[in-house]
Amino acid sequence: MKTVIVGERKVIPNCLISTITAFNLIKEGCEVYLASVHDVTKVSLGVSDVPVVREFSDVFAEELPGLQPHREVDFEIETIPGAAPISIAPYKMAPLELKELKKQLEELLDKGFIRLSISPWGAPVLFVKKKDGSMRLCIDYRQLNRITIKNKYPLPRIHDLLDQLKGATVFSKIDLRSGYWQPRIEEGPMPKTAIRIRYGHYECVVMPFGLTNAPVAFMFLMNKMLQSFLDQFVIVFIADILIYSSSRDEHEQHLRTILQILRENQLYAKFSKCEFWLEDISFFGHVVSKEGVQPDLVKVKAILEWEPPKNVSKVRSFLGLAGYYKRFVKDFSVVAKPLTNLLKKNAPFNWNDKCAQSFEELKKRLTSAPILALSSGDGAHVVYTDASRQGLGCVLMQHGKVIPYASRQLRPHEMNYPTHDLELAAIVHALKI
Repeated sequence: MKTVIVGERKVIPNCLISTITAFNLIKEGCEVYLASVHDVTKVSLGVSDVPVVREFSDVFAEELPGLQPHREVDFEIETIPGAAPISIAPYKMAPLELKELKKQLEELLDKGFIRLSISPWGAPVLFVKKKDGSMRLCIDYRQLNRITIKNKYPLPRIHDLLDQLKGATVFSKIDLRSGYWQPRIEEGPMPKTAIRIRYGHYECVVMPFGLTNAPVAFMFLMNKMLQSFLDQFVIVFIADILIYSSSRDEHEQHLRTILQILRENQLYAKFSKCEFWLEDISFFGHVVSKEGVQPDLVKVKAILEWEPPKNVSKVRSFLGLAGYYKRFVKDFSVVAKPLTNLLKKNAPFNWNDKCAQSFEELKKRLTSAPILALSSGDGAHVVYTDASRQGLGCVLMQHGKVIPYASRQLRPHEMNYPTHDLELAAIVHALKI
């Protein structure tokens, strides 16, 4: 049955009716269609459009203004005693790449980021295309990294950082501009950073991307700078800063505090990669909101579109990405067992029905992964465990909500355990979550 509403005068096609009128029309058998229409056009905001941020326009400079000041601790490179200098011939480049190299070389020289060198060291360079089509200059420091003594300063686990966000309802994320170019290098190790290219021999004055200790050195700088506020209203992973607050009033204070610290330390952010005043935000493959944490749909989409692996390397890559979200999947290790068996030493690559089923089941479970709650200080935690010959599984819950899942396969000696010992092993594993 179709009903046409006729008035005393012509009306425009878009007209409103009351809830009561709509209800009566439905009772009379009218067909009803519900449509949700919203504008998906992205509005381009500038620094001056964002509250608090507009007060710190200097922090969001379009380009790094030049050579940064020496800090309390500059970057250093310590190599294995007795290691001889390594020098590698420049890589061959296409004419367009050479043109881009010359352009970027001039920019780096103008800013004082590199200088002419007579160092016995020398690494080649290459270009990697960015998502926006521009070219990123990369230095191949693999040979230098092999003889560099590794800095053992710890990088935080992403899940440990996310655990701090309980009760937060407002978020802002700051991405530092060319973060690795902002710290200075000590004078002594500068020659080790030398690059050999078509247009000469240069060495870095600031810390370049590609050095093995660069991430932890930058992490040290950020932790030292924000030490007083870490896990109170800010978490940091290398050059990414996440500010979180329980209210908008609090967030205004927190955001202003962090931006003031960046200003005082002459560290600069890239506005186009920052996000402010959001109720949910993406942070290292996770979407965080007041409801909890869930996988970022962009990452899940990449998993769903993954073709069945054709070799061990592809299996390892798939499990690496899927395993990043194992906290969201009940019995992940048990489900993935046919795939992990393919990674065993000297195991033949035999993609059978069990492997295919495991592959598809993991993708299915990641698609329907729940929102994990964030643990709070109030209320008891409850641990549920399960053990079988297939593996150990457990789940940590609070207030009836899942915080994480955890699972692992049995070790060879555990295959002989009686049932009660397996249950105890599951409890021990749960306590390590």
